[in-house]
Amino acid sequence: MLSDSTDSTGSTDSSRPSGSSDSIVFGAGGFIGRSLVAELLRRGHRVAAGVRGSGGGLTAWLDEQGVDRTALRVVRADITVPGLGLPQDALSGVRDVYNTAARFAFGITAAQARAVNVTGAVQLVAWAAGLPELRRVVHISGYRMAAAGGGPPDYRRLGAYEASKQEGDAAVRARAGELGVPLSVANPSTVIGPGQYLGLAEVVSGLWQGRLRALPGGPGVFLPVVPLDHFVRFLAALPQDPGSAGRTYWVLDDSTPELPALVGLLAGHMGVRSPTRSIPLGLLRRLPRAITRADPETLSFLSTDRYDTAAARALSAAHGLSMAPVQAALREWTDDLVATRFGRSGPCRRPYGFHGVAGTRTWVTGERRRPGYVLLHGLLLSADAWAGTADHLDAPALAPDLPGFGRSGAGAGTLDDWLTDLLRPVETRPVLVAHSLACGPALRYAAARPERLAALVLVAPAFLQRPSAAVLRSPLAVPLLRTAPADRLARSLGLSEGPGCEALALDLRRAGAARRAVAALRDAHRQRAELRRVLRELRLPVHIVVGSADPLAEPVDTPVTVIEDAGHCPQLTRPEAVARLLTSCRERAAAPGTTS
Repeated sequence: MLSDSTDSTGSTDSSRPSGSSDSIVFGAGGFIGRSLVAELLRRGHRVAAGVRGSGGGLTAWLDEQGVDRTALRVVRADITVPGLGLPQDALSGVRDVYNTAARFAFGITAAQARAVNVTGAVQLVAWAAGLPELRRVVHISGYRMAAAGGGPPDYRRLGAYEASKQEGDAAVRARAGELGVPLSVANPSTVIGPGQYLGLAEVVSGLWQGRLRALPGGPGVFLPVVPLDHFVRFLAALPQDPGSAGRTYWVLDDSTPELPALVGLLAGHMGVRSPTRSIPLGLLRRLPRAITRADPETLSFLSTDRYDTAAARALSAAHGLSMAPVQAALREWTDDLVATRFGRSGPCRRPYGFHGVAGTRTWVTGERRRPGYVLLHGLLLSADAWAGTADHLDAPALAPDLPGFGRSGAGAGTLDDWLTDLLRPVETRPVLVAHSLACGPALRYAAARPERLAALVLVAPAFLQRPSAAVLRSPLAVPLLRTAPADRLARSLGLSEGPGCEALALDLRRAGAARRAVAALRDAHRQRAELRRVLRELRLPVHIVVGSADPLAEPVDTPVTVIEDAGHCPQLTRPEAVARLLTSCRERAAAPGTTS
């Protein structure tokens, strides 16, 4: 049985043995490598993925992306050892060799960086030279190669990562020339996409947390980006183009805004304040890291240089490749960063992203226009608190982060105005579900617009439970909340410690978050009596849900469900039980004869 592989003209070669790989990607488990593997597989290539471990992370990621792995072969490889730890005859059919392996980290030693970025890269070229059907080796350097001089790189000035990449670039070219290896070099700028948490992502993180008080480098600084999907398509196209052998390509978006405008764009998207001051690069280099909070190695990337992208643009045009508009790509990447809190929390429910709601940049997950449920979280939590419940619901859900909490920006208006605007584009009559603090605005919305809702469900309504401790409503609580470790926050909410609680701690450390939480507690305490009155007069199906360990303290004339073995957050500890109850409420509201 024979398998097909595509040559540079798009025709097929059926002389290859079944199961042989036509491409190999080293560093296949990394940020760029795994996406390149996915791109090659989608194009019909038979791909060998070179990884140092078992490859379980790569295959799991490919499955999440819906990539067919039938033509994938995972092989153990280590480019830091001669021969790469591979039996060459087992991969003799490989034509295209991609080196996406790199030691990308700041603060490492020169020996650690050189082992992969210099020695490993050269050994990979030597290994590829022995392939009988070799068509191309594609090596990734970096866009700052344009600033490299002719002599040995200065490890002390540049740092181990950047210096080793410059040394490796020169060494790879020299070795490829000696061995007659057809080489293409891609010099990307910051590659942005899901999973990129280094480099420019650290600037975005400081901005989101409110810790970026001044712009590094000042006006004119150019930190270009290239979207991940475009870059891997570009890499996949290089061996197909005979004219790309022996050439170097700077792959980046020339229209990337200069750093001040870029930061302003992202600040506006996230609803945070953009710094108005800047620190000259010379001063940054002299200031201690404790003040700048910047790794000294990142400073070499702060430059006003521009780059010759003509060759990359011509090759992209020849192969029908184009980049998404850079501002849209930056916003989408920012959403991906914030979704996982810069890699420090679990994945977020899709679709997600920032939306403008009542003048507030609001983090929204789920179905925006036709939800069966709208899920509002309580104090200290975020929309993530509803993820487990939403997985078991019978209809799509809309779950936002309240203004000033979770990932959302702070709003100047009231929660009532925000909720009204959030639900304005909703075309269905959803079940409105609110937890704890959010019960107040949800109840007032239901009283003002009962015709817009199918039912109202109040989970652990704070105004019907024991009042919060006075100290939690005082200014003394602000520093306590801001510095509270995840385990303490978990205990206060009756939860087990886990990644979700770590996310709560991260959210509370954002600028102003703890102060807003205490102010919200004070406001909620003042509204207790008024909310009980609104509940008594409500003309809409309403149901109350509490945990057995956190019962109501006030009598009500409303159906109440008590969930056993649950506390103040039953949606977190007993999500399936809460989902069953919400589904039942929606079914009852939809039954013939039900009135609002």
